[in-house]
Amino acid sequence: MKKKKDDFLEYALKSGRVKPLEEAFKEFPVEEEDHKGNAYYYVKEESEEYNKYSIGDIVFVRKYKYQNGKEGKDHLFVIIEENNLLIPIEYLSMLISSNLEKLKYSANVLLKKDEINNLNKDSIVKTDVMYRIREKDILFKVGRVELEQIMEYRNKFKKKET
Repeated sequence: MKKKKDDFLEYALKSGRVKPLEEAFKEFPVEEEDHKGNAYYYVKEESEEYNKYSIGDIVFVRKYKYQNGKEGKDHLFVIIEENNLLIPIEYLSMLISSNLEKLKYSANVLLKKDEINNLNKDSIVKTDVMYRIREKDILFKVGRVELEQIMEYRNKFKKKET
């Protein structure tokens, strides 16, 4: 039986594991990343600016203002789903980390650097939580991951118990 595209979006939103972007910056401080907030350190090639992003795009999210006025730090995310039921559109994404020590956690999946994703080093994708990203918070697109990888991340997300 074929599932509709929106089934994953509906499941994700009902799971209670789609969080505001600021929580990603609290849980995963940029000081623990190799790039230390410098996006250009982390990418192999020149970045591209887009007006619209797609599922599978790896994006660099600029500094974020918390509600209390403090600034969050920069991070890479992979877009897993597009919530086009809202205006403006928001993207549901998973955090990418350069800290390979976190591979020991079952929810984290290795993302090897290649010519498609344009990463400078092997990294991980954290699949147990997704974060809401508004288009205005995206600084630029870094690269892409293949649809097969997106399906793997979605399946890991679905398997994770809250």
